Parts: sequence; structure tokens; C-alpha cells
Amino acid sequence: MPQTTPPAAAPFTRAGLMIGLRASLPLWPSIAVFGAAFGAAAAQRGLTAGEAAATSALVYAGAAQMVTLEVWGRPWNLGLLLSAMTVTALINARMILMGATIQPWMRGAPVWRTALTLFVLVDASWLIGVRHRAEGGRDLGVLFGAGFGLWPLWVLSTVAGHFAGALVTQPRTYGLDMILPVFFAAMLAPLWRGARPALPWLVSGVTALIVQRLVPGYGFIAAGAVAGLVTGLLLDDGAPR
Repeated sequence: MPQTTPPAAAPFTRAGLMIGLRASLPLWPSIAVFGAAFGAAAAQRGLTAGEAAATSALVYAGAAQMVTLEVWGRPWNLGLLLSAMTVTALINARMILMGATIQPWMRGAPVWRTALTLFVLVDASWLIGVRHRAEGGRDLGVLFGAGFGLWPLWVLSTVAGHFAGALVTQPRTYGLDMILPVFFAAMLAPLWRGARPALPWLVSGVTALIVQRLVPGYGFIAAGAVAGLVTGLLLDDGAPR
């Protein structure tokens, strides 16, 4: 039986890292405001500046951090801990699908490099990396650079918001709340491949909206992700080989 040579690991270069870092620059104002808002909210919940900064540094998941504050309480008990774990799991469930999409790209990379890249993986860095890959690129430095470039800003803005949260309580006044959705729309546009490949996006969005209206809590995130995944699998099974 002929031996098959496994594909070579994707490159990881300094040039790619800088490309990813530069691609994340348009997000900096929005990330800074979001991080400051989290810092301010954490201060209101009784977290110290060190605790808020450690949360941003170790968790590095803005939406999950924000929502978890809603169930934050002291002293902690089993019910509060389970609530925080459930909320975090629901919001970050999308990371399972995101990780699956980049697994073939990261195959063969050293374990330590994979761990570092996944640690700084966020929605923005994933989208920057996916676009780079769709355009024919293979450099994993782009994926890592995009996420790593936002990480220190997220931590520093959390600390700043903890001490001066009143300055960013109304980001809509400056239109800064629109930077993130505009960025995602601009990055997704070149990935358009027609109506059929976009159908899972549509099903996911509609499902999430319906569940959000009918069911309290954050289950709509998982519902939208599952609906999009199932739709994608059904379309793939029906595609011509």
C-alpha cells in the first residue's frame, strides 16, 4: 500500500504576524471602548482593578465577561458558580465551530504554537484569518497576530475603564459602538460565494432572533450556532461531488 506524505505544516512568519496586527488596527477604538466599559461595570460589581485586569488577561472574551457580570455575586455559592459557567459556555459555544474551521489549517503545527494561537483567538482574529486563508494565504502568523494585537489593548482598556468608566458609559454618542459591526460586514463581504453558501448564515441569524424573542437568557447563541451548523451539513451532503 503506497505511503502518503502528510502535508507540511503551514508557515508562521513575522511578516504574517505584522499583517494580522495591521488588519486588526481598525478595531482598536471599538475594543478600547468595550474594554473600558467592562472595566467600569466590573468596578460597579465590586471587582478590584487587579481582578478585572486578570479576568481580561486570562479569559479574553468580551461578551462572556460582560454577561457573566450579570450573575456575579459575593459571597460565591454553588448556584452562582453554575450560572456563570452556563452563561460562559453558551456564549463561547461558537468557538467550537470556529476552531473546527481552522483545524485543517493548523494541522501539523507545534502544540505550543497551536495553544498560543487558540488562546488569543477571538471573533475578529478568526475572521481576519479566514479571509486570509480564503484569498490563498497559509501563514498562521496572520491569525495569531490579529488576536495577539488586540489582547494587551483589551487588558489596558479594562484597567483604564475601572478608574475612569464614566468617560465611556455612552459609546453611542461617538458612534464607536458601530465600529465592530461595520468591520465584520466589510470583512465578510469578500467571502460572498453566492446565495447557497450563505444560507447557513441566514438560518443561523433568523433562528437566533426567534429564540431570543421567545426564550429568556442566552440560549439563542447556541441555537443559532447549531441551526447554522445543521444547515451547512445538509447543504454539503446534497452538493454534487
